Amino acid sequence: MARPQAGKKELSGRRQNDRMRLPRLLPFTVGPSCPRLPGLGLVLALAGCASYAPQPLGTGQGAADVAHLTAPTAAMSLPTLAAHRFDPSDGLDATEVAMLAVANSPALKLQRDALGIARAQAFAAGLLPDPQLSFGADFPHDSGSGLTRAYNLGLSQDVSALLLRSSRRHAANAQAEQVNLDLLWAEWQTIAQARLLFGQVQGLRAQQVELDAEVQALAPVDRAVQAALAAGNLNYDGASAGLNAMADARKRAGDNAVALHQAESDLRQLLGLAPTAPLELAGAPYQAEPDAAQLQAALADLPRRRPDLLALEAGYRAQEARLRGAILAQFPAITVGLTRARDTSNITTNGFSIGLTLPLFDRNRGNIAIETATRQQLKDDYDARLLATRSDMQRLSADLATLDRQRAAQIAHAQSLDAARRAAEQAWQQGLLDWPTYLAIRGNALAADMDLLALRQARATAAIALEALLGHTDLANERTSKP
Repeated sequence: MARPQAGKKELSGRRQNDRMRLPRLLPFTVGPSCPRLPGLGLVLALAGCASYAPQPLGTGQGAADVAHLTAPTAAMSLPTLAAHRFDPSDGLDATEVAMLAVANSPALKLQRDALGIARAQAFAAGLLPDPQLSFGADFPHDSGSGLTRAYNLGLSQDVSALLLRSSRRHAANAQAEQVNLDLLWAEWQTIAQARLLFGQVQGLRAQQVELDAEVQALAPVDRAVQAALAAGNLNYDGASAGLNAMADARKRAGDNAVALHQAESDLRQLLGLAPTAPLELAGAPYQAEPDAAQLQAALADLPRRRPDLLALEAGYRAQEARLRGAILAQFPAITVGLTRARDTSNITTNGFSIGLTLPLFDRNRGNIAIETATRQQLKDDYDARLLATRSDMQRLSADLATLDRQRAAQIAHAQSLDAARRAAEQAWQQGLLDWPTYLAIRGNALAADMDLLALRQARATAAIALEALLGHTDLANERTSKP
């Protein structure tokens, strides 16, 4: 009975020696004698890992006052904004409104977040793929002499991922550049929108003052008509002109008030203000007076100035890189690895492995066709955008010339009717003019004033739109600033 015990003891000793022969490449040791190495490896691995931190949602209240907002000039994308002194204590002028819009617009904040995502994607595209480590062990059930525990250890790397890394990086970097240029274009559009809303709010406020004054001026006539109608001295046919004049004035005032509420709400939202925050505006609306030479010079280098066109160009470069990557991916995918193994008879072997995808059916032809069609779509999009911009420029330039001619004629017409309204009011108060004629003169003068204000707003809208289309930032008129 002693010999089997000795054999068992010999086998046990051999197994203990086998544990010591495990390759040093292993990051851990199987068995109860696993020392400090696993803990040290785990600490080193976790040292470079990201950690999670919760981020609560905001309240979405908006700033209660303009004083709570900031507009750092260093962050302004346009020189005219960066050089302007920001001081909202005496009201906001057109430039300060544009500065606040760039710094606090919720829509721009979302696009800046998208830029952060694009940069993170570019960072991820440049990372090297991790190698794959595999380990396996076999435990023999028989306890015969010469048997030992078997293992296999492998380390492999996807070579194809390394070959395609350059294309991924170029595509991701160009995509991040496109998002950055789209953000710049969005800032320019936000500036144009802020200038438009500034002029709309001021114009609607001026119209509201005139319409409220008209309602007050018509009040005596309305009371006289109502009294004559109640006394039977006037029938409804004769009183219709007076009744309709007051009703029309009140309707215009109400409609204008609703439009004013909408414009003020849009401007507050653009600036990141609370719905009830005060909105004090100062100075003249933004005015751009580009001449023909400036327009032609801006149009000549339009593809090199407009951020949206530059963004489309960057997107086209990104698509070119994706197409090159798709063409490279049609070649066989290769995986190379090193192996070390030991079988149950205690024979240790070293070797290598190569994995190869046979390009028999797929050959990545579907992705190549998709990327090729996408590139053509981006090319056509760029050409269409450039053609539409040139057409819109010509149309807006012609519109400005037409509106300028109409404005000059409308100013003279409104001034003559205003003089007639003042004379008619004096004559009616002196009893020298009947009230139907007086109301007709007042109605014509009011319509001329409203048409002139609308014409000025249309002209300002066309000028700002033309400047935004041309991507020209140096056509600002200094009259837009506060005195």
